[in-house]
This record gives sequence, C-alpha cells and structure tokens, in this order.
Amino acid sequence: MPNELVYNCTPHEVRVALLEDGEVAEIYVERRREASLVGNIYKGRVIRVLPGMQAAFVDIGLERAAFLYVADVADARKATETVSEARAAGHRPIQALLDEGQAIMVQVAKEPIGTKGARVTSHVSIAGRHLVYMPTVDHVGISRRIADEEERRRLREILEALVPQGGGFVARTAAEGRTREELAADLEFLQQLWNDILTRMEAMPAPATLYEDLDLVLRSARDLVTPDLARIVVDDPQEFQRLDRFMRRFMPRFMDRVARYEGEDPVFDAYGVEIELNRALGRKVWLPSGGYLIIDQTEAMTTIDVNTGGFVGARNFDETIFKTNLEA
Repeated sequence: MPNELVYNCTPHEVRVALLEDGEVAEIYVERRREASLVGNIYKGRVIRVLPGMQAAFVDIGLERAAFLYVADVADARKATETVSEARAAGHRPIQALLDEGQAIMVQVAKEPIGTKGARVTSHVSIAGRHLVYMPTVDHVGISRRIADEEERRRLREILEALVPQGGGFVARTAAEGRTREELAADLEFLQQLWNDILTRMEAMPAPATLYEDLDLVLRSARDLVTPDLARIVVDDPQEFQRLDRFMRRFMPRFMDRVARYEGEDPVFDAYGVEIELNRALGRKVWLPSGGYLIIDQTEAMTTIDVNTGGFVGARNFDETIFKTNLEA
C-alpha cells in the first residue's frame, strides 16, 4: 500500500498521521490554543543565575521562567565547535557566561510540563525544507537517514562550497537528490530569516518573541513529505487551501499529491487511524501474543509494566518472558 499523510483538522486541534504500507507509523497532535513552543526563539532576560546548579532562569514572557543549563549556553570562544563537541568538552562556569539582568537569545528545546518551565538553549537552530541552519556553530553535517555514501559525499561538497564563514548547516533527509540550486535557495532563505531574527533581537525589549516555528499543519508537510509519499489527505477546506498554497510555493513537485477528503465518515475512521490511536493511548495495551502493557505517567516518570497475561509460551518460562519483552 502507498504511504500517506492524513490530516484531521477541527477548530480545537489538529491531528496528523503518517501511514506506511497502510499502518500508522507516526502521529502528531497539536491543540490550537496550546501550540507547541519547541523551536520558538525568544529574547529573554536572565533573572537568576544559580552557580550551585550551573544553570539559570530566563524570563521569556511565559507564565513560568525557562530553565537554561550551562551546557546549553553558547560560548563565543567555542564557536568553531559543533554543539555535541561543545557539550562533551569542559564548560566555563555559568557565572562566567551570564549575568542577572542580561538579555539573551534562547530557543525552546522542551515544552513546559507540570510546575516546570520550558527548557531552553542558546544553541539556536532553524529548520528549512532541505537544511537546518545553526548560527552558533561552524559545522557541516548530513542526516544519518541518508545512507548512500556517494550522496552524502555529494551533499557535503555542495554545502562546504556554499556555506559562508560563521554558522553551520545540516542537510536533512529531504535534501537527498536535490540540486545545488535548490540547496542554495534554502540556504539563502534561512540566512535571511536569521538576519530578520537578529534585527528583531536588536530592536525589541526583553522578553519578546523573535521567531515562531510553523504550526503542525505546515511543519508536518515540511518535515514528513518525501518522494515515497503517495498522497496527502486533508479533511478541512481552509487547511487544505493553506497547505496547497504552502506546497505550491515551497514544495511544488509534491503539490499534485495534496487531496481534499470528501468521504462521509471521519477521515481518521476511514483510514483506520482512530482505532489504532485509541488502542495506543489506552492504559492497557495488548501485545500480539496475549501479553499486555500497563502504562502509568507521573510528573517524575512514565512507568511501563510488562505482563505475560494469557501468553504461556511453548517451551519454558525464560523464553516466554523473553518473547513478551521483545514484543513490548
């Protein structure tokens, strides 16, 4: 069966399912009033530096202050390192990097949860269709999902020739097979976007929002549409038109794959997504053998209890446990 991207849009939330060979492979949910903050860039103000924790609290205009760990503070002296290299190496202490009252650009890396504020980083990255731009590091990388060594070499050579001094780029999976001109256009777009962010950083008082990532409808199209995707099905007329315009402007070779869902049944029912979603979100999840999982979530952790249930195995107890754990 062909791979498909299915959109279920309501006034309150958007749900997107990626189907591979007719099976639900990935699913994303975003509530309209609770849009994801991950990827957003803010001009924040350091309100407290904690040497004992090697961290700082940053006011970015949300209800709770954001948390910034020392490993996530860009050090100008290490701008030639990749983010992973900078984190692996030693860090200057947080009190040498930040002062209370200082304005700082940060990006949300993890959503606020419970009583905890967002986790932020000053290692900013901005995703385009084919590339990811990392202004604070000097590095060229290729997505691990691009397995062909010749293609990896080709992409690296193109990027190393295109990338100016200062800043790094990573070729995304969607960059595979793209021409030098297409990659150059994406690079230029991301650099212009970064210049706009820097302009707002200079002009706006903290706290302020400098950049908001795309919403789920457009973000999923940017990140999930690949050549092996046969159809993109949307059940809402307004979102269909918005997605169609986005595809025509940024991804014209895929625009003929966007289709409006016209069926009588809800689109997630028609594609078998709803029943799979209900199964996956239940506290009790059945395994093919007859065993099951019990999933409980607390503020500190999520626990998963694996039970053999009605599965008694064919040989011995150890083999039964092993097979149940493999299925889990």
